[in-house]
Amino acid sequence: VQLQASGGGLQQAGGSLRLSCEASGRTFENYVMGWFRQAPGKEREFVAAISWSGGRTTYARFVKGRFTISREKAKNTVYLQLNSLKLEDTAVYFCAASSSTWTEIGRYDYWGQGTLVTVSS
Repeated sequence: VQLQASGGGLQQAGGSLRLSCEASGRTFENYVMGWFRQAPGKEREFVAAISWSGGRTTYARFVKGRFTISREKAKNTVYLQLNSLKLEDTAVYFCAASSSTWTEIGRYDYWGQGTLVTVSS
């Protein structure tokens, strides 16, 4: 199983980025696909998740309408649209897949390698 995250980069505060996570190696029909992030010196935290089959979504409170998670089944890809970026959004963003949870980091089964998002002033 591979989860290949991409799309990170340097962006000014207030700008936007779209992260992608291409999944391969198995069917994810009964899985939840999540995005997490880890800022320097901080613990990894939940950002957003989507059910692969039905497209139901859930978000961390700090997202506050700025981020949108979506999936494109035909491309086996999950996206995270980041809008109105803030300095504190600077982090490595990871995609992951879980068969048993939406937000619990320790219960995610598969992880991608992460993509760095840096927000500048």
